[in-house]
Amino acid sequence: MTTNLVLQGPQADQATLERLAQLAKPQRLTVLGARCLRAEGVDYSAALKQEIDAAAFEAGVDATFIAAGRTLSDFRLVAMDMDSTLITIECIDEIADMQGLKPQVAAITEAAMRGELDFSESLMRRVALLEGLDASALQRVYDERLRISMGGEAMLQAVQGAGLKTLLVSGGFTFFTDRLKPRLGLDHTHANVLEVIDGKLSGRVLGGIVDAEEKKRTVQHVCAELGIDPSQAIVMGDGANDLKMMSIAGLSVAFRAKPVVREQANVALNFSGLDGLLTILA
Repeated sequence: MTTNLVLQGPQADQATLERLAQLAKPQRLTVLGARCLRAEGVDYSAALKQEIDAAAFEAGVDATFIAAGRTLSDFRLVAMDMDSTLITIECIDEIADMQGLKPQVAAITEAAMRGELDFSESLMRRVALLEGLDASALQRVYDERLRISMGGEAMLQAVQGAGLKTLLVSGGFTFFTDRLKPRLGLDHTHANVLEVIDGKLSGRVLGGIVDAEEKKRTVQHVCAELGIDPSQAIVMGDGANDLKMMSIAGLSVAFRAKPVVREQANVALNFSGLDGLLTILA
């Protein structure tokens, strides 16, 4: 199969990009910018991908094999995980820090993201540790600690400008998705609801938990609303609970992801910002 190889990295120089590109024996090279290059007419194989992935990772470069001619216009929806994907933090870990419990909660979060723990069970365990915390801590996390991931706003502006719809689907909490929706002009959001009683967290989640299966259902539901097939969706995530929704996408993007996710995604952005997607689909 003949394909293209896109190479990019925020610290990459042209010589490094060209050296990596030549490993693929391309028919042509196209410079896409100061730190990105497209090797065109590459004879793809799994062995070649493995070789280039390893060399690129060592050089701090993101390498993506993609069918020639694919652009943003092939897609109608971008669906994103929130914590550690669209934003730089895990909200529950930062909320727990207000209780002096960040190490305990973060350890459970990490294990769940690696796929070592059932997500729903792990979420209930973590939320239970927050019982009694003043709900004002949520606003402090939003104001003081929540940051959009590198390239996130540029990526969203570009996809929205191209007419794509956006979905933020999260195993985190509606407190944060409800604020990000108007801030970023998102079309759809779906997340867990933290129960608050008398101004304090009860340690429980209201309603069903947004786990891996629910994330996939949400992508399918929004696609159905839009009258499109999931193959017209780009889905971005970082943890094991994102794999099911990524598996039905036309293009799956692993952002700063756990190894189990990087291995299964079409695109892995380990060094570039979220706007690296735009280079790949240029």
